[in-house]
Amino acid sequence: MRACRHFSAQCCCSIPFGIIFGGTDINEDIKHEEKHRVMGAVLEEARFAVAFTEKMKELAEREWPYAGSKICVQTQGIKTTPSTMFNWKRFLQNAGIPQDSDNVCLFILICGLRRVKDPLYLVDVFSEWHRKEPSVHLAIIGPTVDPVFVSEVKEKLKRSPGVHLLQEIPQDDLHAAVKRCFAVVNSSISEGMSAAVLEAMDLDVPVLARNIPGNAAIIKHKDTGLLFADPQEFVLLSKSLMNDPTLGKKMVTRAKDYVKKHHSWECERKTYQSLIWRLQ
Repeated sequence: MRACRHFSAQCCCSIPFGIIFGGTDINEDIKHEEKHRVMGAVLEEARFAVAFTEKMKELAEREWPYAGSKICVQTQGIKTTPSTMFNWKRFLQNAGIPQDSDNVCLFILICGLRRVKDPLYLVDVFSEWHRKEPSVHLAIIGPTVDPVFVSEVKEKLKRSPGVHLLQEIPQDDLHAAVKRCFAVVNSSISEGMSAAVLEAMDLDVPVLARNIPGNAAIIKHKDTGLLFADPQEFVLLSKSLMNDPTLGKKMVTRAKDYVKKHHSWECERKTYQSLIWRLQ
């Protein structure tokens, strides 16, 4: 629904359209009067709306009861495509990681760089951990969404050894990097449904995510991933995962099964094909 934020509440669109709710829309934007008003006006004209979870649908219906019949639930479909030409050592060099690539324990946080994704949430504790154990590194990867915030991130990371910022890379290279990393991290303040987390699950990589409703909806703690309440717990859970390979193997197996069962990209495609017919 992000593209609809520039619509005027008085504007009547003559082109049939549908909308997809994002996590920021439902979790954050509805708190702001003007955004709430515009979203309601857009939703009123939309032929259909898609929410990723039942919880998101309930939140939308609470704000705009008249739209309940328009809203369907369709989880994100996941299909990963790791590059076969990916160069791991070059990736580490580009990240500024000087270690022997065979000894690096790399965590990856994938997000558009904006405040709601809170990429700085773990920086202090991770940097402290890196000082004690130089093999552990955190790579933050993603496009610039908020240039002012990115400047803050870069300034912070100058004083944070062990934490590295990389620009967005092609999806197949990103998937290949995820397959080589130790774990994927999510530290968002709010989420709708994190594609990065689901992709990591599909790629047989452990996930550690901030314990917020959007993440808890797709991760069962110590079953398909690990949920942390604060930065200190993140480090404790990470160390427990490093010291217990059996736990990691069990979680990635269950997570892979979960994604196959609940996040089929074929099912998602069929749903959207049927919805598009409503626009005819």
